[in-house]
Amino acid sequence: MFERLKQHITDVLYIWRHEMIRVFKDEGVLMFLVVVPLGYPLLYSWIYNNETLHETPVVVVDQSHSALSRQFIHDCDASPDLDVKFYAEDLDEARSLVSRQLVRGIYLIPSDFAERISRGEQGTVSVYCDMSLMLAYKAVYQTAMVEASRLGAGINIKRAGNFTKREDAITAQPLAVDDVAMFNPSGGYGSCVLPAVLMLILQQALALGIGMAAGTARERHRNGQLIPDDDPHYRGAYRIVWGKALCYGMLGAVAAAYLSMAVPRMFSFPQLASGWTLLLMLLPYTIASIFFGMTVSCLVRYRENVMLLMVFVSVPLLFLTGVSWPQSSIPGYWQGISWLFPSTFGVRAFIRINSMGASFSQILPEIRILWIQAAAYLGLACLVYRHQFRLMRKYANN
Repeated sequence: MFERLKQHITDVLYIWRHEMIRVFKDEGVLMFLVVVPLGYPLLYSWIYNNETLHETPVVVVDQSHSALSRQFIHDCDASPDLDVKFYAEDLDEARSLVSRQLVRGIYLIPSDFAERISRGEQGTVSVYCDMSLMLAYKAVYQTAMVEASRLGAGINIKRAGNFTKREDAITAQPLAVDDVAMFNPSGGYGSCVLPAVLMLILQQALALGIGMAAGTARERHRNGQLIPDDDPHYRGAYRIVWGKALCYGMLGAVAAAYLSMAVPRMFSFPQLASGWTLLLMLLPYTIASIFFGMTVSCLVRYRENVMLLMVFVSVPLLFLTGVSWPQSSIPGYWQGISWLFPSTFGVRAFIRINSMGASFSQILPEIRILWIQAAAYLGLACLVYRHQFRLMRKYANN
């Protein structure tokens, strides 16, 4: 029994060494397992490093030409988020500037703006936003709301006839509201979505690398199988799976540490998780992603197939995590499909501990499901390679 165990360990180490050499000799596999986890996060994080837009260009159509309209325009232009770039005679001219992407929004001040306010009626300012970029919409719309409220407060103070500054403050803001941005103080896109993208990159990189290696194996081996029929060390499903998993696990551990600790520190993303909590979360997630990739690799016949298979589902997987789209608004059958992917629970657990400050006990449901997925995909991967052995015997007998 000891000799048999020794032989199994020897075979596992041999397969690990053999797979590691293949990874570093294959440029495509090396790109997905090393270059993508190292370079992709830097690209995404650098693009969204500013978090919010400033000096968003807008065009103003001032049909009032009054002191109040000029004050409103001046206050909006003084805001750090807005830049009054153009003045237009009418709405058609302003729309042409938007269509040429010279501005991101339009402020239309009607001709009766000042007259309505002087009569004690409600004045209106029409705001038109370019909805192709949500950050620009936020800057254009929120600036108009803030400055309109501030202008209205000043008008109310003048009409109130107060005697003290305290009375003026109460007139301007009868109900004080403390606006506290939880979990994302800057209100930026990067701190909100990119932590989820980092975890998704880890799963997709492992699946793409493992799948491409499987496609290469099928192209090299006789009869298009995953297992070489001329190597005596590849003679057991468990030892093959564990040998490959050891290879991909070493690379995945480096990528996981880099994505979860180095990249957030480089770009000042929220980092509230303790080291042990992060480790206990990343361990089942990385293992589940590896065995998920090995199971999916059975569907890959050629090297290019894995790119069509996994890259296509990257955006839907991000939505299914519930980060960029509310989880409560996802239909039940899509939520059921999301349970098949480790990224669904890995992303949720990472966001909760690293961005929201959750403790390990608060992410235990996600951790348990990740371990269940790891065990399930381990079993499926072993079944895949057992099926490969049956096919090898079939071709050998023929």
